[in-house]
Amino acid sequence: MHQPILPTNLGAGPAGRLERAKADGVSLVGPGGLLVGITRTVLESALDAELDAHLDEVGVDEETGRRTNIRNGHGAKTVQTEVGPVRIQVPRDRAGSFTPRIVPKHVRRLDGFNEAILSLYAKGLTTGEISAHLADVYDADVSRELISRVTDSVLDEMEAWRQRPLDRIYPVVFIDALVMKIRQGQVANRPVYVVVGISLDGERDVLGMWAGTGGEGAKQWAGYLTELRNRGVEDVFMVCSDGLKGMTDAIEQVWPQAVHQQCVVHLVRASLRYTNRKDWQKITPTLREIYTAPTVAAAEARFEAFAAEFGDQYPAVIRLWRTSWPQFVPFLDYDHEVRKVLYTTNIIESLNARFRQAARRRGHFPTEQAAMKVLYLVVQQKRKGGGSITGRVYGWAKALNALILAYGDRITI
Repeated sequence: MHQPILPTNLGAGPAGRLERAKADGVSLVGPGGLLVGITRTVLESALDAELDAHLDEVGVDEETGRRTNIRNGHGAKTVQTEVGPVRIQVPRDRAGSFTPRIVPKHVRRLDGFNEAILSLYAKGLTTGEISAHLADVYDADVSRELISRVTDSVLDEMEAWRQRPLDRIYPVVFIDALVMKIRQGQVANRPVYVVVGISLDGERDVLGMWAGTGGEGAKQWAGYLTELRNRGVEDVFMVCSDGLKGMTDAIEQVWPQAVHQQCVVHLVRASLRYTNRKDWQKITPTLREIYTAPTVAAAEARFEAFAAEFGDQYPAVIRLWRTSWPQFVPFLDYDHEVRKVLYTTNIIESLNARFRQAARRRGHFPTEQAAMKVLYLVVQQKRKGGGSITGRVYGWAKALNALILAYGDRITI
């Protein structure tokens, strides 16, 4: 049997053991550290469960009613993990047919324990839910405090990521905001601003995230965009947003040559909010004819026909489109392939959907740092089979060729 990872006089419960370990000077990492012990417990519990499943598959002898294969003690093995070397007891079977997957034979280095916790955290599980999950799956007693420490290990990495240098040119930048509940003395709704850029190589990336204090005026947005410029972004061709207040003025201050493109999806949604649901089947196809028009002139003609038909009934919708028109029409200068990239902020809305999923189960965050940590982990999470936040934009080559024709010598590849 391996030695207990903590003195026997520690208090009951994960939190009590952690506090007692602190008081007794027990380290978290290194030989004999608390995280090493937790990792050992998880691995050994998983190995035992694997062997049980293996023996169940082998079954019993029909004549004797006894198992055809049984446990046969343990073998010691040291594996290298993120928290240091861990000495574990690997269970054996009498027949020698057991091939563990958690700690494969002949493997001396294991990765992924911390990554598993971070992945669960990014998917929206709270520290308490992760603790319960590890207890259910591995019969491992992992405290919420320890899980919190594992997730806190990314804070320095997150800060470096938030200050990293950026490319000189981003042809397209998407901007949006979502609301999260963060405690400031009391729980309050705080806007979180997100900027996603597409590089000249067609790679999309989250360029910045900020927790605001409320309001979306030009001065505040100019400050965020100026930070991006200070990190190396000298030029942006098109900035796509959902019509946030003050955005056009902020863009002009930071990137005078950039074009502000109104997100068409948001514009249509806003229009439907001003109309009766029974009229949507008539209004939606008519609006689609406007934003799929082949030219700006055709779009103007279709809009005037729309205004003549619905203006008396829904004057607020007509006023909305007239006000947004200068920011709505830029993407109409491009063909269908380019329009698919430019006309909507769906790229960033997909990211925000994952942000909301990760935040929903928590209710609120105790600090701004805690909220930003979760969002950072969501951004960094890689999904098998595609669907990751970062990655190449499909069909980018056609869009880039059109942008080169439009912006000429501003592009350097």
